[in-house]
Amino acid sequence: MTFPISYLFFFSTLLIGSVLSISSSSWFGCWLGLELNLLSFIPLITTKLHSYLSEAAIKYFLVQALASTVLIMSASALLFNPELSHIMILLSLMLKLGAAPMHFWFPQVMEGLSWPQAFILLTIQKLAPMFLISYLTFSEALMNIILYFALISSVIGALGGLNVTMMRKLMAFSSINHMSWMLIAIYMSDIYWLLYFSLYCLTSGSVIMILYSTQSFSISDILNQSSKKMYLNMLVPMNILSLGGLPPFLGFMPKWALIQFMSQDLMIFPLAVLLGSSLITLYFYMRLFIPLTLMSFSSFVSNLKNSSLFSSSPLMMTLTSINLFGILLPIPFFL
Repeated sequence: MTFPISYLFFFSTLLIGSVLSISSSSWFGCWLGLELNLLSFIPLITTKLHSYLSEAAIKYFLVQALASTVLIMSASALLFNPELSHIMILLSLMLKLGAAPMHFWFPQVMEGLSWPQAFILLTIQKLAPMFLISYLTFSEALMNIILYFALISSVIGALGGLNVTMMRKLMAFSSINHMSWMLIAIYMSDIYWLLYFSLYCLTSGSVIMILYSTQSFSISDILNQSSKKMYLNMLVPMNILSLGGLPPFLGFMPKWALIQFMSQDLMIFPLAVLLGSSLITLYFYMRLFIPLTLMSFSSFVSNLKNSSLFSSSPLMMTLTSINLFGILLPIPFFL
């Protein structure tokens, strides 16, 4: 897919909107940055005239406009009822973020996007709302709401992806589940969620890079591509399991750190919910991993003997092998 030079301008204004929202000292400035971010992402969605892209753009615009309206109305009422206004601001940010139970729009929008736009929605578009949510951790009521959204997101993100075969929708529910870990990290400290978010961007970016290079949009597409390109038999399972948080891959490292910190703070019930939902998410990751490793094992070995495995795409293998770095990270770093 080729992009016009004008999309570089819209991507720049998208980043500027996020930075403006994060660095603003007033809620009006935050709202202005989020609106600039929204209006910059709409042209990035409609890269070409297609019904799915247009439908995704309309859905995304309507939901984000609703959240922005609630945000600016709540910010204008801060002088009259600060506690209620802060709660409404938090709910509007959760709607922008796509956290459960306000996730109804997120999988539907993801289904209509191409992989580059899906990566932006999964990573960059979450940055400003999560920073603003981290600013709302000064009262017990707001902290309890964040914890509630985190627990609901972990359960819905895990159960929602069980019967899904389309990879974009699967990545959407996976993102909702990962969002629960980030909200718990916000509940605890800023440095925790920044660490988790950074490593999540790396792992999800590596998965999307493979899916975009092969133009795979469903599990059957990946299985068909793996029979033609043997290097996918190693790259796809490694990156998928890293995204699922299976040790010793890179995706497990932030979860490992949060497990230790939550155990120290005696957050036993939230930790049990998060770990249980992670086991469920590993099921639909393993559903993709097992056919790639077992059904294609004979052809994988024959190509490995013929040394044709690494000649297919050395750049792809180098970039996506970053998920193996989790093995090299020292244990005392997380203790």
